Amino acid sequence: MRTRLVALLLGLLVASGCSSVPVPSQDAPALPDHSDLDAFLARHVDDLGRVDYAAAGSDRAGLDRFVVAAASASPDSHPEAFGTDDDRLAYWINSYNAWVIAMVLRDYPIDSVLDAPNPVAWIDRRAGFFFLRRVLLGGDRMSLYTLENGVVRARFDEPRIHFALNCASRGCPRLPPEAFTGPRLRLQLARETARFLAEERNVSVDSESRVVRLSMIFRWYESDFTGWMERHRPDAQATLLAWIVDQAPAEVAERVAACVGCDVEFVPYDWSLNDLPGRAVACATGGGLRPSRVRSDRTRECPGIAPPREPAG
Repeated sequence: MRTRLVALLLGLLVASGCSSVPVPSQDAPALPDHSDLDAFLARHVDDLGRVDYAAAGSDRAGLDRFVVAAASASPDSHPEAFGTDDDRLAYWINSYNAWVIAMVLRDYPIDSVLDAPNPVAWIDRRAGFFFLRRVLLGGDRMSLYTLENGVVRARFDEPRIHFALNCASRGCPRLPPEAFTGPRLRLQLARETARFLAEERNVSVDSESRVVRLSMIFRWYESDFTGWMERHRPDAQATLLAWIVDQAPAEVAERVAACVGCDVEFVPYDWSLNDLPGRAVACATGGGLRPSRVRSDRTRECPGIAPPREPAG
């Protein structure tokens, strides 16, 4: 069954125009090579974490090689290949981020992951992308929701993963232009956490109104942050603001700590695609630029990006 699933994934990638994707060996599957994903991200992600999806659609060989290898081998299927917890966590983070990009490219151009086709119209718009679609990791099929909550959050006592996992939306942490790696993971998580907490869109203090405004990420995953405080800082308050004071750059930590007794408000999440400006609304056609959207017949007008295909199974 595992071999059939990997072969099916490969077939979908090849059918989408990715003929350079290597066939995984059934006897000794290729292990995910972070350098493939690293090079892809370096080419198509800018310093603000925005992705040039229009260009990436015709230059995705490295992404596809990583996805196919991750489909074949994971810390669950080949534990001997992932020697440390950091190696394992880096694999899961990279796999989540890589699959998110691959699924965006499948439907691009779109304005948001909420625009991804949803076969069950009456449930939450996020269901199509995060709950109903399946990714393949080490031969196991799972949704992005299960990958995040049933694997990453369930297995690792590390709330900073919320600043590394990227859902292709502007409300997300900024996608770094590099892959995560086991040997550098602690440094990378610290860097991305500091970057997220330093941005006013995520943490802002209104001393006059006595309000601290936080990203919705802190509301959705509050127990991850407060639980970490209970386990690792038992002498401190187990609150969101206490976690931020503990982890934020000094200037941010001081402002939050000084707002004693302040209320906490959460900023509405921005689900707009983390695309480069104008790329989703202007695709080159006939020598000019004009708006291009996924049409009702599910075909596209952007060159270099393969037509969408319904997920198998």
